[in-house]
Amino acid sequence: MKPLVPALAGLLAVLTTACSGDTAASGSLGPVTGEEDSGWPFAVEEVDRFAEPWAMAFLPDTGDLLVTERSGTLHLRDADSGERTEVAGVPEVVDAGQGGLGDVVPAPSYEEDGLVYLSWVEAGEGGTGAVVGRAELDPSGPRLDDLEVLWRQTPKVDGDGHFSHRIAFSPDGQHLFVSSGDRQLGAPAQDTTNTLGTIVRLTLDGEPAPGNPLADDGGVGAEIWSWGHRNPLGLEHAPDGTLWSSEMGPEGGDELNVIEPGSNYGWPEASDGSDYGGGEIPDHAEGDGYAAPARSWDPSISPGSLMIYGGELFEGWRGDAFLGALSGEALVRVDLDGEAAGEAEVFDMGARIRAVEEGPDGAIWVLEDEGSGRLLRLTPAE
Repeated sequence: MKPLVPALAGLLAVLTTACSGDTAASGSLGPVTGEEDSGWPFAVEEVDRFAEPWAMAFLPDTGDLLVTERSGTLHLRDADSGERTEVAGVPEVVDAGQGGLGDVVPAPSYEEDGLVYLSWVEAGEGGTGAVVGRAELDPSGPRLDDLEVLWRQTPKVDGDGHFSHRIAFSPDGQHLFVSSGDRQLGAPAQDTTNTLGTIVRLTLDGEPAPGNPLADDGGVGAEIWSWGHRNPLGLEHAPDGTLWSSEMGPEGGDELNVIEPGSNYGWPEASDGSDYGGGEIPDHAEGDGYAAPARSWDPSISPGSLMIYGGELFEGWRGDAFLGALSGEALVRVDLDGEAAGEAEVFDMGARIRAVEEGPDGAIWVLEDEGSGRLLRLTPAE
């Protein structure tokens, strides 16, 4: 692990006595001491800790926070008190490798019907695969009611990596996008008769969306919006409606992509990185028939999530992308201008960053990966 930067080193002793993710926490744990010496444009406040966090989402009506843990626990954290409660009714998950409980996103209609969408990994014929489901959240329980499966990654295969299963809704609230990893197999990402290595576009009920690029092909290919992906762990629409995805490449070649319907992003035929073990992969090149990334990283940063900022607190960052870097142990900001990705700014956080979200007041919330598992709130430095 990289050494802790000065802004976070002061918490090392605290982490050795951190509470587990199953224990409710009340209120704020206070500012991260030393951030005034970091030179960062934001102050950092630690507000909670979790054991195996993967994703988080704020509820639009109350500002309460949902947090998933890969082992299969869903937490509801009260916005006012900071107290959190385990949500009942979560599906049984396969907790192995990268598998488990994944994303959680309130439905576009949440304030009317209380629906939330979740992703997880299940076992079945052929092995394991990602699943997306929908349920009604009863915050008074709290519990999930009437859970139904809407979509399954096809086919199920052996192994416990590259599920991706990130969820995003179109800006008009009419379509559900899901990222589907290549399951570490590579070749299926170029085969549009399956959904491995793709981003799919569905109706809110999980059916192939009318007008998809391969709709006339029928079968699961009718679900596909784009293909040739490796492990897209970030999926987000910008305020202008552009769909962006952050994707883990092989040995280097991590990508930030503009997602266009019917586009092939090249994996495993083209990549700006190299295969593990030294195998060469052709770089993206003009005219090769593959969509090149808007930005790529070599050496790897291992982007685990993507948020595009739309708030007011950090006015100069509106419309910019924020990536949580796992192996890079950083928060990465990329200046976006339409479909162009400009300069990147790297904030060395000293821990694997699993998720990044914008809070209701425009603060940036950062969730560290298991091992540290802190939930941090970033606000402009005074």
